[in-house]
Amino acid sequence: MTDKVLAQAPGDDCCKGVKHTGEPKGTIEKIAGLDTYIATPSYLAAGQPAKGVILFYADVFGPLFINNKLIQDYFADQGFIVVGIDYFLGDPIHIHNDEPGFDRPAWMAKSQAQAREHEPKWFEAIKNRFGQEMKYTAVGYCFGAPFVCESGASGKVVAGAIAHPAFLNESHFRNMSVPLLLSCAEIDHTFPIEFRRRAEDVLVEDGRNYHFQVFSGVKHGFAVRGDPDVENERWAKEESARSIVGWFERFSK
Repeated sequence: MTDKVLAQAPGDDCCKGVKHTGEPKGTIEKIAGLDTYIATPSYLAAGQPAKGVILFYADVFGPLFINNKLIQDYFADQGFIVVGIDYFLGDPIHIHNDEPGFDRPAWMAKSQAQAREHEPKWFEAIKNRFGQEMKYTAVGYCFGAPFVCESGASGKVVAGAIAHPAFLNESHFRNMSVPLLLSCAEIDHTFPIEFRRRAEDVLVEDGRNYHFQVFSGVKHGFAVRGDPDVENERWAKEESARSIVGWFERFSK
């Protein structure tokens, strides 16, 4: 049986958007040889435990892009340790935006291969650092979505969330064994409505624990690079983040 593609490869909307402003509070450390953004709750210094660890699988802009740093900081403010792997190895797509003749498919293939190579050992290092008994959850935006679904299928995490996903086949939803939240854009060339509805059908058929949210009037990328000066985009982005952290709180107790 053919494993139907439901979320396609990233396209134009994945590579553009509004750059946000703010002062990141996290740090960048090497974990398993990879730059990793780490954001922690402020109360950890007082000896209180974190609610869990969120594995942050970034879009093609990478976890060190200002927008993604601020999202990770927000999750940390809600009580989670957040770790964002730079599986692009310092080569996010936006540094090529004005590069004549840039070969996006070649960059995408290279990035997928290196992410697949490095993520497993990175996760093992994360577990060794933060503890085998810690509750782990995972969020993935666009490029990062497959890592969430595969983590959910393998039992690495207790819950997952994906926003405007890419690179997903029907089997990713079929094999998902932990609760999954999907934060979706009404306008999405990568995860269009007919494929989104098929993903829901698969989750229903298999009796999975899931929640869909679809935001009207926004495009693929809204949860990271929505325009804060456009009220609907700002609300959708913020509500997506609130929903994701609330989902993780449910299953990290």
